[in-house]
Formats: sequence, C-alpha cells, structure tokens
Amino acid sequence: MSGHSKWSTIKRKKGAKDAERGRIFTRLIKEITVAARHGGGDETANPRLRTAIQAARTANMPLKNIENAVKKGTGELPGVTYDEVTYEGYGPGGVAIYLEALTDNKNRTVAEIRHLLTRYGGSLGENGSVAWMFHRKGVISIPAEKTTEDDLMMIALDAGADDIEQEDDMFLLKSNVASFEAVKEALEKNGIAYKSAELTMEPKTSIAVEGKQAEQILRLMDALEEHDDIQSIYSNFDIDDSVIEAFDV
Repeated sequence: MSGHSKWSTIKRKKGAKDAERGRIFTRLIKEITVAARHGGGDETANPRLRTAIQAARTANMPLKNIENAVKKGTGELPGVTYDEVTYEGYGPGGVAIYLEALTDNKNRTVAEIRHLLTRYGGSLGENGSVAWMFHRKGVISIPAEKTTEDDLMMIALDAGADDIEQEDDMFLLKSNVASFEAVKEALEKNGIAYKSAELTMEPKTSIAVEGKQAEQILRLMDALEEHDDIQSIYSNFDIDDSVIEAFDV
C-alpha cells in the first residue's frame, strides 16, 4: 500500500471527536501564530498563513481568535514564542513515526514524547532515522458532492496535481509541494470548494501490523494526538479496518 497513510484516514474519520476535545483550535492558533511570525500577517502574500487560516475557518474558529493569533505572530499583541521541532522514532512492530511539533519548551516536550513512545512499545530515534521513509505531499480534500472526478481531473491535473483518489465521500487531490498553491488557486478560480488543504508526509511503503501490536500502535497514536505540542503525526503502519473499528479510536 505504497503512499497510503492509514493514520491520515483515521484522522479524517475521527475529526468530529477531535473538535469536541477542543485541541484543534489550540493547534490552529499555534500554526497561525508561527506562520505570521515567519511570513508576515498578510495572508495573500503568505501561503502558509493562508492555508492555516483556511483550516481555521473550516473548523469554525471565531474570526477574533484568528485575528488575535495573527497579531501575536506579527508582534502586535504579546504572545508565546513557539519553536518548530520534529521528532522521529519507531512504534510497535517497527513502524516509522514522524512528528511535527510547536513548543515553548523543547526539553519538556522531548522528554514527554520519549515517555509516550516508550510507554506504548516504541522508541525515540535520531533526526533522519525515519524521515527518508516519507515524502512531502500536498493533499487537498474535496467533498465528492461538490464536483465530479472528470471535472477535477481537467482542472487539477492541468494545475500540477499528481493524482486523484476517492476515499468514501471525499476526493483527495495530491501534488508535490511546488504545485500545491497552484492547485488550490485553480480550484478556487473554478468555484470548487475544498474541505481541507495541507502539506503532509506520506509513507513510501507501509508495514502491516496485527494483533497486540496493532492495538499498541493505535493507543500510541491516540496518546500522541492528545499531546498539546504535537501538530502533525505521520506513520507507515497498515492495520485492518476491522481492528480499527473494534478499537474505536
């Protein structure tokens, strides 16, 4: 199942659960703040900020929260300074785990991440230990009811998209990083609304995990998802859907 991210699929299906926990707003505010700090507060000139604000709007974040996060990033309002860090390691069954985080205390965060990985049968690795197992991709999700696959192919592929997949009631457009913004703009110009757009890390190959190890990896991923500093989680595990449904993550 090369190029397939099982955790991304699970995340899309459990999005409502995450929203109820309230963690999605925390992550989005951090991302908006950091994007504004690095690229300025004008979303038309800052692609990363534009993507973060679009995600916040999709999550129904109040406009005031978005504006305040931008102002904290540009220094117009006082706020916490976050460092961007990545962690790499292994989970049960030898699956690769790649984490992106925003933290105001790197020593605290790395200790907590190491503890979680160890607790659920994994281990923290060195930088570069698993990054080579993934490639950076742009992924845009579009409700299937909003368009047809033929229309998407004409618009998105011409704009630089590499592939179109259908997952349940969503079309997933995939592109390389260089074409990501062009594909988004092509959709917007043609009036095709997308639900989400993000730069993600997709595994080059997947590792099948079964039995107790499957349960361990799902518990580990859920625990990492609960951590306030973790922004994104990528892994190359593949678990049977029946196991996921029984676990009810």
